[in-house]
Amino acid sequence: KKVASVQELKQYRNIHLIGIGGTSMSGIAQILKHWGYNVSGSDVNASDNTDKLINNNIYVTIGSDPSILNNIDLVIYSAAIHDTDPELSRARELGIPTIERGPFLGQLTHSFRNTIAISGTHGKSTTSAMVSMCFIEAKQDPTIQIGANIPAINGNYRLGNSENFIIESCEYADSFLSFAPKAEIILNIDNDHLDYFQNLDNIKAAFVKFVKLLPDDGILVYNADDENSSHISKNTKAKSITFGLKNKSANFIAKNISYDKNGFPSFDVYHNNNFYKTIKLSIPGEHNVLNALSCIALCNEFGIDKIDIKNALLKYTGVQRRFEYIGKVKNAKVFDDYGHHPTEIKAVADALHKKQYNHSWVVFQPHTFSRTVEHLDEFAEVLTNFDNIIVTDIYAARETNTYGISSRDIINKIDQLGRKAYYISNFDDIIDFIKRNIQPNDIILTQGAGTVTKIAHKLVDEE
Repeated sequence: KKVASVQELKQYRNIHLIGIGGTSMSGIAQILKHWGYNVSGSDVNASDNTDKLINNNIYVTIGSDPSILNNIDLVIYSAAIHDTDPELSRARELGIPTIERGPFLGQLTHSFRNTIAISGTHGKSTTSAMVSMCFIEAKQDPTIQIGANIPAINGNYRLGNSENFIIESCEYADSFLSFAPKAEIILNIDNDHLDYFQNLDNIKAAFVKFVKLLPDDGILVYNADDENSSHISKNTKAKSITFGLKNKSANFIAKNISYDKNGFPSFDVYHNNNFYKTIKLSIPGEHNVLNALSCIALCNEFGIDKIDIKNALLKYTGVQRRFEYIGKVKNAKVFDDYGHHPTEIKAVADALHKKQYNHSWVVFQPHTFSRTVEHLDEFAEVLTNFDNIIVTDIYAARETNTYGISSRDIINKIDQLGRKAYYISNFDDIIDFIKRNIQPNDIILTQGAGTVTKIAHKLVDEE
């Protein structure tokens, strides 16, 4: 049984979430509690998220407890939960309605007049956070649900009491197609998640369907520089607004970009060729100028004041694991980044080059075997943007290695490009190697969506 609409949610009192510790699931749990439902949940692992939920008086079990389902009216489960899960199979035995997280989030979006969906292969969390900061600065009291922690809201979600719902919208497994957006940002369309989509054409087709979800009085903001996005607006009657750096005919463009010693950009925004505002960011890189332009285009359409936009973007210092400054080791700076696609690593490398430093170090942990196979040459190519290259084992995530691929394959490719790279499997050995070899004013970057972040924190902690 599926929940038909949010109106129907009114018939439920007690809602149970399986996999409640997940980034998105924990946010949903808090929204439901805020709306007056009795919320409980379970997760296989204890985490900061589950601790936070427990502190907010949500009953959380670590492990499974099917007996809790006796008085539950609705079960929401994350995509990672299998049909064999003891709680999920018990709920179905009892005839309790069950719904997966993606479709349920879609249900939630129906209950806000302005669901603002931020999508694209790269830059979603950052841009969602930028838009969120602007709406908060303008006292628009948004509800927020994004995939990374923002220091300003002390987490990855915020509970608001307005019609504005800002939501990071991921294309993986088509989960964004259950949303009811009033406005969309499309940052870029690139070939990622090929374990699901198989090829770029299927990804593009998913975004076309996504755009078709907009109402005729909706708003579409998209990247005029990105060839895969450039024709997307013909699929909707919604108002289309473009942004770009290369395409000078875009509605919102940046001129006179300059960078300070941290690599933070300042630039003049032009709207339809008229000067709009000078903006300064507190995060590095040209890719973030593009992210900011998309945010400005959207916020302008929602009537947010230029001064609020300027102040919010200056205050915004980034989200966790997006070129995040962790600390120092032997007078070298340590950063950590979640990027796990060659396009993302290239953007980080470009941002790093705009900083002032001695030598650069990258510790790269590839994420999934399928992505490593698909982008092997590109990973090798992009890693040569760093002076010192260390590659550790592939993080399997949801996969088994049916591809016969290993990190040594990346090392060999880098070798063929005439550069030396080190394969080091053990994290403690990586830390020792770096400590023996770094010099003052070097920059060390841990790169990847898996457990590589631990190296950055350990390097700094052990100092």
